[in-house]
Amino acid sequence: MFIRKIAVVTALLFAATSIHAQQSFLGRWQAQASKTQAEQPHWMTPLVTVTPRLEQEFRSDFLRQKMSTGDDQINYGNGKGLELIPARRIELIFNAPPYLQHNNPTLKDSFGDVSFLAKYRIFASNEAHHNTILTAFLAGSIPTGSYKNGSSSAVVTPTIAGGKGYGKLDLQTTLGVSLPVDDVKQIGRAVAFNNALQYHVTRQLWPQVEFNTTFFNGGSNDGKKQNFITPGVIFGRIPLSHQHKRLALALGTGLQIATTHYHQYDHNWIFTMRMPF
Repeated sequence: MFIRKIAVVTALLFAATSIHAQQSFLGRWQAQASKTQAEQPHWMTPLVTVTPRLEQEFRSDFLRQKMSTGDDQINYGNGKGLELIPARRIELIFNAPPYLQHNNPTLKDSFGDVSFLAKYRIFASNEAHHNTILTAFLAGSIPTGSYKNGSSSAVVTPTIAGGKGYGKLDLQTTLGVSLPVDDVKQIGRAVAFNNALQYHVTRQLWPQVEFNTTFFNGGSNDGKKQNFITPGVIFGRIPLSHQHKRLALALGTGLQIATTHYHQYDHNWIFTMRMPF
């Protein structure tokens, strides 16, 4: 009986110690994330352009695209997922594959490619100082899509991103090149140049307009250019808990409109949901 009591007490102490260790680990993680985000501008992540800021959140998008063939494509998830800040200057993003649904009977519905992204923040200064940021990205995708709902090759995309704020107005921009690992002649390379202008009207209202341009080199689209204008609005960050102050919600919508003769799709309705934590 005495030995059993010792075993029970030991188990309870171990459980309490384990819970305390987990709480301490999560507490240190959240404190580190808060500290590193306090060093950078507090803008909102645009609808299309990947922000140079470091974020810690779960994100999912919903897209309805009018394809160049005339049929509609519904994109569930849009290749978004979990974003974490494991260190002061680093963010890691693990994206779930999107699910693509077509209303064209000749195309089959299925999941697209798995993708991921790493950010390294080179420089940042919050609104109290220079209100600017410079970050390097390295994105990658794996050809897990089926029925031609993805790429035939893994793709690596190095990108440089920056941003500058002017009072309530901010500009965020990225320049990256997609480099297929295989089938380069068939797929070609693409240079993406994205720019987002935002205005912070009220605490939780962020209207925006984006200019998303892609230049194609090689492959079936060699020499072509595709450009979109994307007006939209994002509401957030809306607090969800008084106890966990980092937990919040942001919702947004916008319409991506093609402005060039060549475009893979047009009138792309975007709906986004983010949950920072």
